[in-house]
Amino acid sequence: MSAYAFYNAGDFDACIGAATRYVTLHPGSADAAYAQYPDRGPRITIRSRIFRVTRAAPKRPSPRWEEVVRKYPTSEYATSAKAKLEGARDQLAGKEMNVGRYYMDKRDYTAAINRFKTVVTQYQTTRHVEEALARLTEAYMAIGIVGEAQTAAAVLGHNFPDSKWYKDAYIL
Repeated sequence: MSAYAFYNAGDFDACIGAATRYVTLHPGSADAAYAQYPDRGPRITIRSRIFRVTRAAPKRPSPRWEEVVRKYPTSEYATSAKAKLEGARDQLAGKEMNVGRYYMDKRDYTAAINRFKTVVTQYQTTRHVEEALARLTEAYMAIGIVGEAQTAAAVLGHNFPDSKWYKDAYIL
């Protein structure tokens, strides 16, 4: 309740401190998941601060969500945290795709391949994998590495046989 009171008073640092102390002292409590859930803590509303936070940690979603899922898997917050983790991973994959497309437009195929490979290897559960495999096929064909292009197209066809991206990759 003290964390909640600090939050309502706008004292976000004290809110985080109180929530952290509670979780440390009572890790098995039914309310520990609530105290640890990131959206229940202070929300940053100043645009410049959000931008700084986003730019500071572009490689992975909030470790607090992962901790809630790991420590409190049956909690009502675990389901929401899983959804937020997937959403964050999807956004990170989308960022990689945008950069990869940029490199394709600039005909820097090696840089594009690196970005698309990142999507395929680190963000396998996102909606961007399909396009990343097709773009890998396109980039490999552009630089003449037919074997790798065929491999990427085969993986795409195996995992997404009815995809429009597979049809385009197959034509290539």
